[in-house]
Amino acid sequence: MAVTALDPRTALVVIDLQAGIVGARTAPYSAAEVVSRTAELADAFRARGLPVVLVRVSFAPDFGDVPPGRTEAPRSGGGRPEGWDVIVPELAGHAGDITVTKHNWGAFHGTDLDVQLRRRGVTQIVLTGIATSIGVESTARAAYEHGYHVTLATDAMSDLDAEGHRGSVTRVFPRLGETGTTAEILELLAKTHA
Repeated sequence: MAVTALDPRTALVVIDLQAGIVGARTAPYSAAEVVSRTAELADAFRARGLPVVLVRVSFAPDFGDVPPGRTEAPRSGGGRPEGWDVIVPELAGHAGDITVTKHNWGAFHGTDLDVQLRRRGVTQIVLTGIATSIGVESTARAAYEHGYHVTLATDAMSDLDAEGHRGSVTRVFPRLGETGTTAEILELLAKTHA
């Protein structure tokens, strides 16, 4: 199913396109492709006066704010290089953008994202970022639960492996919203927000 509508107050929400994440190997799209497509969407949203939200993940130097639950997978801890949580230059530096810092996979829990969107009358979000099955999917689930219309730019996101991306795009996202390519979203944006 392709994206069918963009509400008058739609925001672009960009997940974790920051120095320490875009350096990872991703599939099916490279991080450079994701950043480029997201920057194209961000420019189009800004040109129409629509909100652009840049979400970054960061932790205290002692990692004291990392969620404490037990996991089977090993946690990466300590030793993050300085600047790993800085938004990539292709997206940073726009005074009107909103920056949200999260300490979890999803961008809603423990942040002011919902307040920032509601204060601006936002009823729909378009999601991009890395990683599809982690931060993007977690944020999409919460956005759906918060009552937003959710659109997922499937070629402006990527995962740590193609299987993770494919699983989210084919099995989870159709239950949370609509999916479309960057080109399809830009075309709809041009038609509905001239």
